[in-house]
Amino acid sequence: MTPIPSPAVAAAGLVGGYAIARWSGKRPLGGVVLLGAGGVAAYEWQRVGGAKVAAGLGAAYLAGFAGSHPLAKKIGAWPAVFSVAGAVAAASWAVTRDKG
Repeated sequence: MTPIPSPAVAAAGLVGGYAIARWSGKRPLGGVVLLGAGGVAAYEWQRVGGAKVAAGLGAAYLAGFAGSHPLAKKIGAWPAVFSVAGAVAAASWAVTRDKG
C-alpha cells in the first residue's frame, strides 16, 4: 500500500481549512477541514514514525494553526497561512522522509 503523503495532507488541511472558513463564512466548517486533514496526517505520522513523531508533528500542526493568526496581522492572512503550511509540510517531510 502506498503511504499517504502526510506533508501534503498537513499543508492542505491548513490552507483548505482557512479557505473554507473564509469563503463559506462559517469558521466551524473550516475547523472540520482542519481537523479532518490533521487526523489523516496524524494517522500517517503515527504509522511511519510512532507515537512520539505523531505527537511532535501534531503539536507543530496545531502551533502552525495558532501561529498563523498573529502572523497574519503582520504579513496578511494568505501569506501567513501559506507560510505555516509550508513550515509544517517541511517538518513533516524532514521527519518522515526515510520512513514508511
